[in-house]
Amino acid sequence: MKIIKLDAIDSTNSFLKNLSLTSALENLTVVVTQKQSKGRGQQESSWISEPYKNLTFSVFISLNDVKIIHRRYLNFAISLSIYNVLFDKKISKLSIKWPNDILSANKKICGILIENSFFGDKIKSAIVGIGLNVNQEIFPNSLPNVTSLKLETKITSDLDVLLNDILIELQNNIKLLESKYFHLLEKQYLDVLYKKNIPTMFKNSKDEIFMGFISGVSDDGNLQIQLEDDSIAEFGIKEVSIL
Repeated sequence: MKIIKLDAIDSTNSFLKNLSLTSALENLTVVVTQKQSKGRGQQESSWISEPYKNLTFSVFISLNDVKIIHRRYLNFAISLSIYNVLFDKKISKLSIKWPNDILSANKKICGILIENSFFGDKIKSAIVGIGLNVNQEIFPNSLPNVTSLKLETKITSDLDVLLNDILIELQNNIKLLESKYFHLLEKQYLDVLYKKNIPTMFKNSKDEIFMGFISGVSDDGNLQIQLEDDSIAEFGIKEVSIL
């Protein structure tokens, strides 16, 4: 494991991606920064983080014999790594909001961006960007539904210790993935999936509002929602939102 610490950078994912094009990266190479000016989330959304108070980092993961058709289990493994560490920190009402936001109650505490590289029918490697709100206590008005470890526990966390805890858990879950413990990863993920089996109002990309409940995640990684007529509809990222 190699950790590269930068005081400031535009995006740890972009930095690590560019580095991977020019260098043979050691597995679990980490780039962590105190200040990120152009942090990215899902679908090119931005990640805003107060400098020196949070964890903003990316991890290069070289994968052994993980097929593209099993990429949803990679998401499960990574999401559960953050969830498990925060669970040990006694964060209340913790859940994973599909596909990989970590929530405390209905407030976002961590965002994850996974960018895969493929070779043939397999995932060759992944660059995983993680933004975790740690010691920040004041957020912009434009972000009303966010929280942090400090807000939830009233404790100031050591960022280096927390990073190490996450990397250890990530290693453990990647081993489960490569050992093909798919059923275990899926069960653990679905057990903590936000709003699973709870009647919920949704809005689709056509601004249509409907009632249903989350029933699972498809082989393609889409969210499965059981509708009022008992049929199952599938939605990709940004195709549905919870009201």
